[in-house]
Amino acid sequence: MLGNFIYSNPTKLYFGNNALDNLPVALKDYSRIMLVYGGCSIKKTGLYDRIVKLLKDSGKTVIEDGGVMPNPTVGKLYEGCKIARENEVDFILAVGGGSVCDYSKAVSVSTYCEGDPWEKYFIKFDEPDCKIIPVGCVLTMVGTGSEMNGGSVITNHAQKLKIGHVFGENVFPKFAILNPEVTFTIPDYQMKAGFFDIMSHILEQYFSGEDDNTSDYIMEGLLKSLIHSTRIAVKNPTDYEARSNIMWTATWALNTLVAMGKSTDWEVHMLGQAVGAHTDATHGMTLSAVSLPYYRHILPYGLDKFVRFAENVWGVSPANKTKEEIALEGLAEMEKYMREIGVVMNITDLGVTPEMIEGIADSTLVMTGGYKVLTREEIIAILKESL
Repeated sequence: MLGNFIYSNPTKLYFGNNALDNLPVALKDYSRIMLVYGGCSIKKTGLYDRIVKLLKDSGKTVIEDGGVMPNPTVGKLYEGCKIARENEVDFILAVGGGSVCDYSKAVSVSTYCEGDPWEKYFIKFDEPDCKIIPVGCVLTMVGTGSEMNGGSVITNHAQKLKIGHVFGENVFPKFAILNPEVTFTIPDYQMKAGFFDIMSHILEQYFSGEDDNTSDYIMEGLLKSLIHSTRIAVKNPTDYEARSNIMWTATWALNTLVAMGKSTDWEVHMLGQAVGAHTDATHGMTLSAVSLPYYRHILPYGLDKFVRFAENVWGVSPANKTKEEIALEGLAEMEKYMREIGVVMNITDLGVTPEMIEGIADSTLVMTGGYKVLTREEIIAILKESL
């Protein structure tokens, strides 16, 4: 049965190879823009110069906040809040991938937060009750879906925690500019990490809740599109058709639509984020490294859904096979695909040693929306199998 829900997504999307031309119109009601970005890549590609020109030609005051790292830290968050507050910015423009978008949303709700935003939002998971600075995104890397949702993930190295907070629609970006051509220059490793991040987002929602509703059919279509297009993109990263379909799939994978009527799992993300908190490894690769051990572990508790996954997504024939054999063959097909596109298959390659397992287990949040609520012993077993 499809559960009761209310759906709303206020983010406006500008999609295509001329999408950036819409920036002046999208920002017409704002004057003091905080331009947030990561390293030097947007300067090397010329995107930075183009955006700054558009902003200044539109009469905007530009305040810069560069240097956002791939796993944004709580220290960087405090720094960004100080810049935004002291310069009285009225809009935050994130130019980058998911980390830059996540960070910008964290700054938007934290700049005028009373008390410590880390404690309020990422430990207590409170909602903002202060002034929120609106955010817009110019996406340069696909994967997180952060351009059209309220999610924000921040890392606290001192506490060995990497935690996400999914804020309400008042924190969603006001707009997102999606030009597939901008993603052509992303390094191969980051591109592939983004591809698996998309897949993981879909699977986290697919393997949960009721097993025969509209959301499941949508997700199976998204997965088949993703598999098809990523196989093309790893061979030809500048294939516009493939990269545009991947970009569009990434947005729909996590803009809250397919979660409707689903309990959603997210334990793979909790495992991956715990690994990331201890290693600072690339997010999508932490997910790929733990996914198969996790799904093999929970397969008996959601067997019928894993059978459906094998048949409908991977084309596994059920003839003369038990349900378990069909389900395991589906995961074997998924493993072949992961190796084909070149993602990390174990946490050892991310810097994890056996001595780190207990600490990573202590950093793993336990979720309750999937087919099995894990015990600490099970988390440790899954992490050991991921080595």
